[in-house]
Amino acid sequence: MQSSTFIKFDPARVPSPCFVIDEVAIERNLSVLNYVQEKSGAKVLAALKAFSCWHLAPLVNQYLSGICASGYHEARLGYEEYTKKGEQGEVHVFSAAFSQQEFDHVLPIANHIMFNSFSQWEKYKAQGMAHQQNIQFGLRINPQHSEGTTEIYDPCAAGSRLGIPISEFASKRLEGISGLHFHTLCEQGLEPLRRTLAAVEEKFSDYLSAMQWINFGGGHHISHPDYDVEGLIKLIKSFAKKYNVQVYLEPGEAIAIRSGVLVSEVLDVMHTDRSQAILDTSATCHMPDTLEMPYRPDVFLSGGIKSGEANQLPYNYRLGGMTCLAGDVISDYSFEEPLQVGDRLMFDDMAHYTMVKTNTFNGIRLPAIAIWNSKSDKLEVVKQFDYDDFKNRLS
Repeated sequence: MQSSTFIKFDPARVPSPCFVIDEVAIERNLSVLNYVQEKSGAKVLAALKAFSCWHLAPLVNQYLSGICASGYHEARLGYEEYTKKGEQGEVHVFSAAFSQQEFDHVLPIANHIMFNSFSQWEKYKAQGMAHQQNIQFGLRINPQHSEGTTEIYDPCAAGSRLGIPISEFASKRLEGISGLHFHTLCEQGLEPLRRTLAAVEEKFSDYLSAMQWINFGGGHHISHPDYDVEGLIKLIKSFAKKYNVQVYLEPGEAIAIRSGVLVSEVLDVMHTDRSQAILDTSATCHMPDTLEMPYRPDVFLSGGIKSGEANQLPYNYRLGGMTCLAGDVISDYSFEEPLQVGDRLMFDDMAHYTMVKTNTFNGIRLPAIAIWNSKSDKLEVVKQFDYDDFKNRLS
């Protein structure tokens, strides 16, 4: 679904390449998530792995109950920027495995720590229990129920290293464990969650009532217009009452869907066996999910001029990046008019799981970051990157 507010945005107002985030759209999404909290009793956490633009942390703090992190650096960012150093908001941390150094850093700033194995819990149990007056510990479970369609993003795929299957619980003591966490979804609706919960109850029902909290993880497309929000509220309330637990949700994309674009400029137009436009952005550097997922982002120009599928409109182009990687190709598109050097394109829905994955392969400059308000038209470029950002990653 196109981020329609950007139809009226002039991409010439920002440097290129540049991520532009509409704070009005972010607040709209946050309002939906807060509605779920208020009506269901669940606590909703912002998943920083998906969207960690901390310039907007004060806005997020107005609506959500805290953050969830995938390691020390995200946890520290959440503690420093999203929770006012722990005075409000929760910091939940999960890692497939904690190093001793990382665990030492996480322990003083986290409210919940989730372990991926019994061996990790046993390793850190004594140290963790000494701090238990300020922190709760949980285990990530694997319900062995797949809802994903792309294996690389499916935590329940065969051979997954994420989560503890029920077979590992036999003869294990859960002293000190107050909650269970599962994460099986990826940008999905209510019915996949309903089926996942059924699998969790079938396998782990003997343990659920002994817990104080259950974390439903992320991947919930709650702020999407087609999501059954009222159904989610009923499901949460029913589950929480049945097992007498606090329910947590950890949406990432739901905070930032339909809220941002990546502005890019056409540097060159080539005609080989097809017409190709070389951009100042890169699939491999700036939008790697187009190669990993893979997926094809919508593209439009200023004034709302749209692109189409290949051969749908008169002028066809393969859009590619400026790196030396032969496969640095975003996709094939068609346009109503020929592309010209200097044209600005906007790749749609680029805020979540895109900004967090950028890299500097080939020394390619990272996109700037701008915050736009689609109601007031206020625009602020809050971050620009240069050579020092590339150099200082290396030694």
